Amino acid sequence: MTPPGTGHGELIVGIDLGTTNCALAQVGAPGDDDRDASELRPEVQPVAQVVNPGEVAERHLLPSFLYLPGDLDFAKGALALPWDPSPSRLVGELARARGAEVPGRVVTSSKSWLSHAGVDRTAAILPWQAPEDVPKVSPVQASAALLEHLRHAWEQRSDGRRLADQDVVLTVPASFDEDARELTRRAAAQAGLERLTLLEEPQAAFYAWIESQGDAWRKRVRVGDLVLVCDIGGGTSDFTLITVAEEEGELRLERVAVGDHILLGGDNMDLALARLLQQRLEAEGHRIDTWQLHALWHQARVGKERLFTDPNLPAHEVVVRGRGTRLVGGTIKTMLAREDLDRVVVDGFFPPVPRDAEPARQRRVGFQELGLAYAADAAVTRHLARFLNQPAGHAAGAGLVRRGPSGMACPTRVLFNGGVMKAAPLRRRLVSVVNDWLEAEGFAPLGEAEVLDAADLDLAVARGAAYYGRARRGRGVRIRAGVPRTYYMGIESAMPSVPGFAAPMKALTVVPFGMEEGTEERIPNREFGLVVGEPAEFRFLSSVVRKDDPIGSLIEDWGDEVEELSPLEVELDLGGREQTVVPVRLLSRITEVGTLELWCVARDGSERWKLELNVRSPRLEAGA
Repeated sequence: MTPPGTGHGELIVGIDLGTTNCALAQVGAPGDDDRDASELRPEVQPVAQVVNPGEVAERHLLPSFLYLPGDLDFAKGALALPWDPSPSRLVGELARARGAEVPGRVVTSSKSWLSHAGVDRTAAILPWQAPEDVPKVSPVQASAALLEHLRHAWEQRSDGRRLADQDVVLTVPASFDEDARELTRRAAAQAGLERLTLLEEPQAAFYAWIESQGDAWRKRVRVGDLVLVCDIGGGTSDFTLITVAEEEGELRLERVAVGDHILLGGDNMDLALARLLQQRLEAEGHRIDTWQLHALWHQARVGKERLFTDPNLPAHEVVVRGRGTRLVGGTIKTMLAREDLDRVVVDGFFPPVPRDAEPARQRRVGFQELGLAYAADAAVTRHLARFLNQPAGHAAGAGLVRRGPSGMACPTRVLFNGGVMKAAPLRRRLVSVVNDWLEAEGFAPLGEAEVLDAADLDLAVARGAAYYGRARRGRGVRIRAGVPRTYYMGIESAMPSVPGFAAPMKALTVVPFGMEEGTEERIPNREFGLVVGEPAEFRFLSSVVRKDDPIGSLIEDWGDEVEELSPLEVELDLGGREQTVVPVRLLSRITEVGTLELWCVARDGSERWKLELNVRSPRLEAGA
């Protein structure tokens, strides 16, 4: 089998597995004689899907909704697809529409569930809190269903080509930890995509901008620039900082910071508008039930998009059907006005805040419903302020980050991405807030030239992923990235045993922040005892906060700055040895596809064992 990411396919296919929408783009893979690579541009591929019962159409976006129909939901043949006459599940536009009517049968935000460490992401738990008679799937299976639909749709219009034979670049949030990335890879494998490279979504957005500019991008940015990529989609907000430096006379790009995985996006805004409309209708004497609230949610999204798209439109009429036998007579209407968008969306989600603002923390209730960890504070600007005030760490480009007297990172350019940022009022408000911060730090504000013009914000990530595939083959610009967090191995302390107390654990830095893909580092001047020949637990930890821990450092007190990942429970091969604790030295390696490998090399060099950071089903190898 061809190893993931080796890149020998005829085509390079970029896949945006979005929280709200998915998209596909492709470009020809370059050959040795490819002299006109710059002329080949990624093309978005339409995705066939059921849009109405019995009707299939191609759309550039595939809504990330998985509907699990009941026996009487649809007539026989109503969900037929070109590659499947009787599918048991429904993905896409009709799944979204029917899910608004029957929310207990629809799976949403499966990508966000992949990053939820508080649940078993391989267990059948979705739709969350659905009735017992509804079949359930795991977050991995739900994501695999979306990817499988994309695979079939691509192959259906690709003259017999198999997507598995192409070079596939799949995007993930920059904030995804190794657990979430591995689960994404597992979902792709279930969908038949083994040869795979993962790419961070904000990087993909920046690649799309570079591709759209051609050679002119070198004139739009300069050495010393700090580009803020602000990616706000339907379900998440992601922030990334990219520096521009010079190396051997050429511009060099490096990703130096990523934000947390923030579950805050357009869906939140649509729900806020729906609640406003609900209050307005109930004040008029109408009773709005759960079904009608979901309808209002959908209508609010449509109205928001129309009003933001057409600045001359003063309002959008919202119509909600009644319930019961008098559907027509019970129809109720209201208006979503532009003033509502300004108050609820612009001022509510993008308020002007001081540069040292922190997301508000609500007082927690003693018992909480398990589910996605939605952001407690709906103000995107407060989350952005917190991100820009993070320490830089020791990444190679960290010293190039422009900082003000307060220590805040002060961007010189802004690139927007995600469906939410298509709205010009939101872009203007966010730039205005950032400019207030820059002026407070003593820097000139951003003008129109400093806001990088991105096209097709809904499709940029897929296009950028395809471009990146070509760049990996030497036909394009690369962004230096490296891992966006620090990784540790848990080390049991050599202390006398105390009844009733476990030996304290120290955290050994095995992968420093910013370590680049395709590189390896040895843990210097340390030996450790490796347990072989009997079951043992290997504990991994990570941190997005601690960016200055050098490789080989031992951390004893870390508070909330370090979080533990899923442990590996394995039995390593004894290899004919008598002792079960072998003195080893450690070597860390980051593969080209972002896999973290920890090699344990025996003192005499005769044997070595590989621990590969994985989830629940770890791949472990032992060999010389």
